[in-house]
Amino acid sequence: MYRDIKMCYQVKSSIVILVSLFVLASCSGEKQKSEKQKPNILLITADDHGIQLGCYGDNIARTPNLDKLARQGVLFKNAYVSQASCSPSRSSILTGLYPHQNGQIGLSHRGFSMRNGIPNLVATLKQNGYRTGILGKLHVQPENEYPFDFKDFATHPMRDVIRVADTSRTFIQSSEDPFFLYVNFCDPHVKFFKQVKGIPKNPYDSAMVKPFPWQGIDQPEELARIAGYYNCVARLDEGIGMLLKTIEDLGVMDNTLIIYVGDHGAPFTRGKGSCYESGIKIPFIMKYADVKANIQSEKLVSTLDILPTILEASNSKFDSPIEGYSLFKTLAGEKDAGRKYLFSEFTFHTHRHFSPRRAVRNDRYKLIHNLLPGDKALHNPSIDGDMAYRLSRDEKYNETKVREAFDLYLNPTEFELYDLKEDPYEFVNLASDPNYASEFNELKEALQNWREETNDPLLNDSIFNAHLEQTRLDIANNTKKRKILKK
Repeated sequence: MYRDIKMCYQVKSSIVILVSLFVLASCSGEKQKSEKQKPNILLITADDHGIQLGCYGDNIARTPNLDKLARQGVLFKNAYVSQASCSPSRSSILTGLYPHQNGQIGLSHRGFSMRNGIPNLVATLKQNGYRTGILGKLHVQPENEYPFDFKDFATHPMRDVIRVADTSRTFIQSSEDPFFLYVNFCDPHVKFFKQVKGIPKNPYDSAMVKPFPWQGIDQPEELARIAGYYNCVARLDEGIGMLLKTIEDLGVMDNTLIIYVGDHGAPFTRGKGSCYESGIKIPFIMKYADVKANIQSEKLVSTLDILPTILEASNSKFDSPIEGYSLFKTLAGEKDAGRKYLFSEFTFHTHRHFSPRRAVRNDRYKLIHNLLPGDKALHNPSIDGDMAYRLSRDEKYNETKVREAFDLYLNPTEFELYDLKEDPYEFVNLASDPNYASEFNELKEALQNWREETNDPLLNDSIFNAHLEQTRLDIANNTKKRKILKK
């Protein structure tokens, strides 16, 4: 059963924090703002950016601007997306619901769409006095239910990070009303561009990187691809630095809530499109004025928490049930609502990639339920052109954990259980180990309860089988786009 949002946003529960947060510093050339003025909202996403940042312990990534942002605010160490696929993930950011609840269970340009009339963040903020703008992809449907005052949906120009900063400046300067600006960088999505307009200045090559620890593939082809990815991450970071400098130069930094997330993990096998940590665990950083700095939170959070956080910060009403929790008090260094379990899912990526899975973790253990196990799974062995699975067939990986992990990826057992403390890259499946029976049963029960409480449609055999039959038909007919009938 959904939680009632009205119970979460009583003004009296946050008035003290709101007053303390809305006090602004005087800025040169700017009139001093009222304490009651709504904060500006800058929500930044990056395509396919996992936790490849210095502040998350990656010693290869060059991310000084994101690292600085993390020092100035809150870094969440255990943050999940709802699904490691772009459209489903973004639908949850904007609605506070899981994809199986709002209907965006696959990519929007492949025929998938949310149901009509799902309340969303953009419409709510506009109704509450915000001017709304977007740069880059929205990538959810129906697009006309997102009332942006300014739209620039061009995707690949988002790699021109100088242009992004300049366009953002124009939007912010267009009015003194509070703004919601949704900036969606294209990097580090494929295609991996070494440089765009000379950025990054000093690009990576294969000798400067090492295999992703959750893959373990050290072949030259894979290292070259990894180098390309890090070039995109470096350019992304420079772009965010330019964007934040624009906010600062315009004198609105102190009254702007800044949120940064990746929309899911890196576009490499066992990353994007999976329920492994490398697919669903993402960077999540928040900053608001100088209320509390350099917090590294261990709490279990989700991108579903973005909507309720913004609602509380802006004191906006949202009379519709959601699944997330506000993180606004965490930003002020206080304790707020938390969760014992963190959930994620996967249904579709493209219309021919039906690999339904549901996942749950607690503070240590993670359970993945593969709803279509074994060779029945319609997995894609190569995500976005990554050849790691094919490379894992090399004889050098015979009888290694690397080979076993890729075998399991393509032909999964029904359940996978991992100890994230001892095995953070998920190479040792403990699901059949009797020593972990209590952990297995606890998470299995939690997962089943969550599916029932959130009305997971795949609990219905007729719906499940209809998806499976249609997917096999699409594959047989080489269909390019699925036709979805809306409820």
